[in-house]
Formats: sequence, C-alpha cells, structure tokens
Amino acid sequence: MLHYTTYQGPPEADWVTFVHGAGGSSSIWFRQIRDFSRDYNVLLVDLRGHGKSKRPVYEKLRQYTFDVIGDEVVEVLDHLNIRRTHFVGISLGTIIIREIAERYPERTRSMIMGGAVMKLNMRGQILMRLGAMLKSVIPYLLLYRFFAFIIMPRKSHRESRNLFINEAKKLYQKEFKRWFTLAAEVNPLLAWFRINDCGIPTLYIMGSEDHMFLPSITRLVKDHASSRLHVIPECGHVVNVEQPLVFNGAAIAFLKSLTFTLSDR
Repeated sequence: MLHYTTYQGPPEADWVTFVHGAGGSSSIWFRQIRDFSRDYNVLLVDLRGHGKSKRPVYEKLRQYTFDVIGDEVVEVLDHLNIRRTHFVGISLGTIIIREIAERYPERTRSMIMGGAVMKLNMRGQILMRLGAMLKSVIPYLLLYRFFAFIIMPRKSHRESRNLFINEAKKLYQKEFKRWFTLAAEVNPLLAWFRINDCGIPTLYIMGSEDHMFLPSITRLVKDHASSRLHVIPECGHVVNVEQPLVFNGAAIAFLKSLTFTLSDR
C-alpha cells in the first residue's frame, strides 16, 4: 500500500486528500497542512515510486496506467475507512484525481485542481514526444530540469522549480521513465475529461503565468457547469508553493461554500 500521513482535524470533519504530481511527493503540501487541518481531516499520500512509497513492491510493478495509480489511492481510503473525501491535486496529480472521480463519483465530494493539466498544447506535445524519444539517451534529471524550466521559466518560479527538481532527484531513473511514458500517452484521456462534465463541484486554481495550461482550463470552465476558476496574479504553475496563502484561502473558501446533508457523510 502507498505510504500516507494523516492530520486529524475537528471530530466529524470532512476528509481532504492531497495528491502530488509526478516527480514530487507529499512534502510539497507542507504549506497547506496547518490551514486545512484547522477545519478538516487531512490525508497526504505518496504515489508509487515517490516519497516513502519506494518499497521493492513498487519497483517491481510494470503496469503504469492512471486507473491503476488511482486505485492505489482508493486503497488507502479503504484502509482508513474514508467513504468520501474532497481531493486536492497539483499538476499531474490533477489527472489522477479526475480519473478517480470518473470511476468513483460516490467517493468524491469535490475536487480542487491546482496547476491543472487538462490539455497539452502543441508545444507540450512536441516536447513530450521529443522527451519520449530521448529518455533512454539523455540522463533523466537533465530531461526533468529541461521540462521544469519550460513549464516554470520565470525567476519568480525558482522556488517551485527547485523544489520539484530536488524531489525528482530521489526518483530512480527507471521510475522516471515509466511516469514520463505515462504522461506522454495521456492526450486521449484528457480529451474525454474536457468533453465530459462529471458533475462534481470542482475549483481550478491556476497561476496567471501558467502559460502551458491556463488557456485550456479557461475554455474548459466555460463548458463545465460544475467548475469554477480562480486565477492567481503573478503566479506560475505550482500555485500551492508560490502563493500558499492565496491558494489556501481560495480552496478553503470553496470547501466551505459546499453544503452536504448529514446523510452524505
């Protein structure tokens, strides 16, 4: 089972489950824990091959699909007897959350999608294909640094960029290649997500400088009645790290705006 950490909030409080992106770990949520745990029970998971989920069992697994990875997160929920939860994700973690919501809508109270990836623009597609061709030739960390600079190019993005690069250093090279291949093949799944409004309350929190992904999210929100968009000015891709106070405030306000009957708990 994936490694996880919990922080207990008030008795009977809703659960909020945080899912990091590829190359990261649950440590990227360190600026969210205190604010969220005041009103909610918090669950952090390390995805397979990341953080403390690097036991031999995950090194040997060969099947890398978003539904398999999603089921590993659901396994943790089952272990903790969490019937329903709000999900918070960042970057590629938003794809995992959206995939879980598609198959397990009854387990998903709401989704908060930071730096959401719902479409790779032409530049992104070219870069991913190029990376897929070169991933066996170029050292994986050099490739990761290159992509980190493409997605987070500005000086103000340095902290986020360095955080993800430092986390990526902890990945095995073969693990990185598996995740990279998974991301390179994600377009058909994202196309379905853009077409289908799953009906679950969703807040997208994007940086105004997230040039690769903000345009597609802006269009998506116009077509999905269940979705809202909060754009943080002068902020890049990793919104929870670059602007934690704004991110936390917008996310918690969204959660508090949602009402559930006692029978839903």
